[in-house]
Amino acid sequence: MKKPLTYRDSGVDIDAGNRVVELIRGYAVATARPESLGGLGGFGGLLALRVAGEGRPAQTGTQADDASVGRAWQDPVLVSGTDGVGTKLKVAFMMDRHDTVGIDCVAYCVNDIVCSGAEPLLFLDYIGTGRLVPEKVAEIVRGVAAGCLAAGAALVGGETAELPGLYGPGEYDLVGFSVGVVERGKVIDGSRVEAGDALVGLASTGLQSSGFSLVRRALFDLAGRRVEEHVEEFGRTLGEELLTPTAVYARLILHLVDRFDVRAVVNITGGGFYDNIPRALPPGFGARVRRGSWPEPPVFGFVQRAGDVEDREMFRTFNMGVGMVVIVPADQADAVCRAVAEWRGGGDLGDGGAPGPSDPTAAAARSELAPLAALARPPRRAWVIGEVVRNPERPVVIVGREGTEL
Repeated sequence: MKKPLTYRDSGVDIDAGNRVVELIRGYAVATARPESLGGLGGFGGLLALRVAGEGRPAQTGTQADDASVGRAWQDPVLVSGTDGVGTKLKVAFMMDRHDTVGIDCVAYCVNDIVCSGAEPLLFLDYIGTGRLVPEKVAEIVRGVAAGCLAAGAALVGGETAELPGLYGPGEYDLVGFSVGVVERGKVIDGSRVEAGDALVGLASTGLQSSGFSLVRRALFDLAGRRVEEHVEEFGRTLGEELLTPTAVYARLILHLVDRFDVRAVVNITGGGFYDNIPRALPPGFGARVRRGSWPEPPVFGFVQRAGDVEDREMFRTFNMGVGMVVIVPADQADAVCRAVAEWRGGGDLGDGGAPGPSDPTAAAARSELAPLAALARPPRRAWVIGEVVRNPERPVVIVGREGTEL
């Protein structure tokens, strides 16, 4: 008799999917907030805007830092964002290392929503792969949970899809979705930006997760580099440098918003300076950026030389060492830079909203995630990199080291 066809024969292993849920359950518990309801395994992730047993809105800042402790939601606005890791995943495949790309996924979502002043509340991930390997998926989700812990967001659920024939052997895609909340009267939308306001750049961790199609073309196809080779100027292998996770800026941005007149926030992602800065400016305003006012990490020059990439293309593709830009009145700019240097928020990545030490499962998971979550902390460096101008000929002008425009 012919053996009956099963779903597993077709390439989909339901038991492996159930195994994944069990492997990652502790990571979700580690990221819970006081507003969290339920756990993994349901058809939807639940999070309340009121803490159970309280007759008032939940207070913010439970997992951020003391910047927002004590505020209660009066007129909350939900802010959502979604993004993926992109072709940086190809480097993870080459390295067979999957514990940091989850941080990139979280960072690219929460760094967007915090531009509106929103505190990240919850996060969901989606992993699509040709063949489900539970241990590999758990490694990926461990990075996602570490990013959530760094952002103060609860990992409330996600989806793992086994899609044979759609992905190559060992390949997967990773995308995320986040929701945050901000008071309506405190939404940051750039409408208060004025000519003369200062652009303060916050240091990036390197390439972060944008422009990797160009990176791979320049380094691997044209220059013949290998991920395992040691690069002297990095002090580590090329693959290790490229997989440096994106900084999660949410806690730091909320800290600055609470202390300064932050009029706009820019996430320097795909599109670099030229495409992202104008998104935060009102009509009739532009930005003048002074190259040389901050140190550019060596990885950017490394990529530029390998691919013979023009300066303007570099600034349109990469962050060039500036992960985020906050726009503030000029007389506050130096104080913002000092505040970044002095910031110690998120030092205890298990603080606040997660269940306390009385929950052994959560405490053990947070302890496991803490070293990985530490990689998501933004560098404590910032510089005044330019200013806002009125009626510009171009939305963004970058002045080179010799005083000429790029």
